[in-house]
Amino acid sequence: MRRRLKAALAIAGFGLLSLAANAAEFPKFEAKTLDLDVGKVCYAVTLADVDGDGKQDIVAVTENRVLWYQAPDWKPRVIIEDQTERDNVCIAPLDIDQDGKIDFAVGAGWSGKNTGQLVWLSRGASLDEKWHVHLIGHEPWTHRMRFGNVAGGKRPQLVVSPLNKSQGDGVRLLAFTIPANPKTDKWPSQVLNAAMNRMHNHWHLDWNGDGIDDTVTSSQEGVHLIQSVKVEAGAIPLTGLTTTKFGNGATGDKPEAKGAGEIKVGKLKGGRRFIVTVEPMHGQACAVYVEPKAGEKTADGLWPRHVIDATLNRGHALWTCDIDGDGGDEIVLGFSDPGPGPIKGPGVFIYKADDATATKWTKHTIDDGGVATEDLICADLNGDGKLDIVAGGRATHNVKLYVQK
Repeated sequence: MRRRLKAALAIAGFGLLSLAANAAEFPKFEAKTLDLDVGKVCYAVTLADVDGDGKQDIVAVTENRVLWYQAPDWKPRVIIEDQTERDNVCIAPLDIDQDGKIDFAVGAGWSGKNTGQLVWLSRGASLDEKWHVHLIGHEPWTHRMRFGNVAGGKRPQLVVSPLNKSQGDGVRLLAFTIPANPKTDKWPSQVLNAAMNRMHNHWHLDWNGDGIDDTVTSSQEGVHLIQSVKVEAGAIPLTGLTTTKFGNGATGDKPEAKGAGEIKVGKLKGGRRFIVTVEPMHGQACAVYVEPKAGEKTADGLWPRHVIDATLNRGHALWTCDIDGDGGDEIVLGFSDPGPGPIKGPGVFIYKADDATATKWTKHTIDDGGVATEDLICADLNGDGKLDIVAGGRATHNVKLYVQK
């Protein structure tokens, strides 16, 4: 039965996917291992100019440490070690105390009772010292965090999405406001939504150009957009919060077979948006929702959904960016376990839309088997104008950099 299911998934995936691992016209990448054994799990990776030299450094989160790899030679340095509740699971960079130097918010307490310890980190007298840990609060099952200006003021808020609910009918998608003195003052919070479950991630962007960051979410209930009305810039609590559904995600009889997991938003050539997800959470399918054209209506009011690959296994990382510089975003995807398809992985893969309809995508293999991808991020890290990829591994315990040639 299991073999027949895997075969069916593979066929479904290849109906919408053309494999071109060695397509000559697509950019090539050179892999560099930055850390062979970063820890039990590299839960998250991000980028920040830690030392203030104008170059983006790489930051990795493990069960008990946060490290940074200093550009351009990627020398590893410890930010914190054994200073939070285990496990550290997510991170977001920002100059929190406005001293001109980057700080980090971190979500910890992932193991055991899933306490959701929320902290932020400030540096010591020198970068050779371990950083200081300041408590923000606790929200059980905290899984992802990022800063977004959801209030439209001068400073962004720290928005936290837990994986599972701790009270009420759903998880509490929370926005924490940075207080005047973030080291000693309480960080007030507001619930943006509390009606969804198994919320794997969220993403911020100014959806309608009103100066406020809106929030796209992925959950057991599908794909949604959460927006707030700007009554007074920077005012908390937010008012007039609305939720719009774009897609149902995967369908199934059990909660773990429903909805969407990882999520990002991209743009096609011509400017139309698309939303890409892994479905269901930790699932086998990569799905793309394409924004209807102006005036176009769908029967159910949702965005058209296209499964472009159904051969993943524990899909866990997504990014969208214009890898090849043609004006349209590609999808960069990572999964952490060997899949059922001819390209088994785990690893890092890029999908390029074949045309403006975005119904079919070509798959390019960047790393097949070299990293059990838990998280990834893209940016130009060497100043050559080409986008590179950073990935952190789960079972492989490694951190890798893929430099575009």
